[in-house]
Amino acid sequence: MFNLIGEQSAIVDGVSAVCRKFDDEYWATCERDERFPREFHRAMADAGWLGVTMPEEYGGAGLGIKEAALVMHTVALHGGGMAATSSIHMNMFGPHPMLVHGTAEQKDRWIPRLVAGQDQVCFGVTEPDAGLDTTSIKTFARKVDGGYIVSGRKMWISTAQVAHKILLLARTAPKHEKGKGKATDGMTLFYTDLDRTKIEVQRIPKHGRAAVDSNAVFIDDLFIPESDRIGEEGRGFHYLLDGLNPERILIAVEAIGIGQDALQRAARYARERVVFGRPIGQNQGIQHPLAEAWLNLESALLMAERAADLYDAGRPCGAEANGAKLLGSRVGYQACQTAVLTHGGMGYAKEYHVERLLREVLVTRIGPITDQMILCFIGEKVLDLPKSY
Repeated sequence: MFNLIGEQSAIVDGVSAVCRKFDDEYWATCERDERFPREFHRAMADAGWLGVTMPEEYGGAGLGIKEAALVMHTVALHGGGMAATSSIHMNMFGPHPMLVHGTAEQKDRWIPRLVAGQDQVCFGVTEPDAGLDTTSIKTFARKVDGGYIVSGRKMWISTAQVAHKILLLARTAPKHEKGKGKATDGMTLFYTDLDRTKIEVQRIPKHGRAAVDSNAVFIDDLFIPESDRIGEEGRGFHYLLDGLNPERILIAVEAIGIGQDALQRAARYARERVVFGRPIGQNQGIQHPLAEAWLNLESALLMAERAADLYDAGRPCGAEANGAKLLGSRVGYQACQTAVLTHGGMGYAKEYHVERLLREVLVTRIGPITDQMILCFIGEKVLDLPKSY
């Protein structure tokens, strides 16, 4: 567990109290019906948890990423899997570029509505032909009187079916050719209405987390007023960097929490399931994988906590945040897999919910950054090895 100080225990208790209102059947129904967990989102907003990191003058609590991590880890422990965490994930780190680079007028207009749960926002960055190479996005914002006309395509955009707003990254200048400036220049960040007369949203059927939609998004001549641009034109990519390390930390603790939830379910089953006259948990073949999963989860949580502490102290934490994401997603997935195997055939059934947790936690292995890119980062930035890509 986290090393809790001050009011942090109260955060865990308060979030737990909300989460306990939503049982396994609620989350199974949301998945079966592919229905966004609006009741959970509303309950978290009403309890004030959507504004943990937002300044108090905008209705938030003004706390740090460690407190946000406590919220997300606690949510992940209570059976909702990635459906629960993804429904509020964006609120924990997404508005950060607005806070740092937005005008006073923009923050007054945007942040209180996010904190209150009145607006839901999707994150429009990834594109089908760019993937992790964000500098190669093609969505273009053409300057016109009073704003911009935007056209392009985005991919794997979560919550776009239910969102009112979109945090959108688009090019306002062509990508520099190699050796002729920085490829990261020329991208601009917008926070604007998701106008469905100009934006088509197509749901992507997928392996898990059916309750929280993922989408292909087609943007056709969307007008964005200049007042919805965040910061300077052409600096959008650099503004996004402000939120990358917090996102990695949060993904890590979400995966760890889901793994811990699955592990507790497996341990309970192993205590209760009797075969050949003894509980299966008495067998070392069952005990040892579960014990190893506990060790791995606790170790990954220590890395995530260290990354959060460094971030909140204003110190560099890129290696720790990326390392936490890699370790957390790996051990969270492994714990869920071990839980399914512990249940045997019943682990493959929906009755015990571990198969749902396994399907949902897998996405943390894939995004928002892959293991391979993290290892490249560690090799280059920590070990001072030549850049490999």
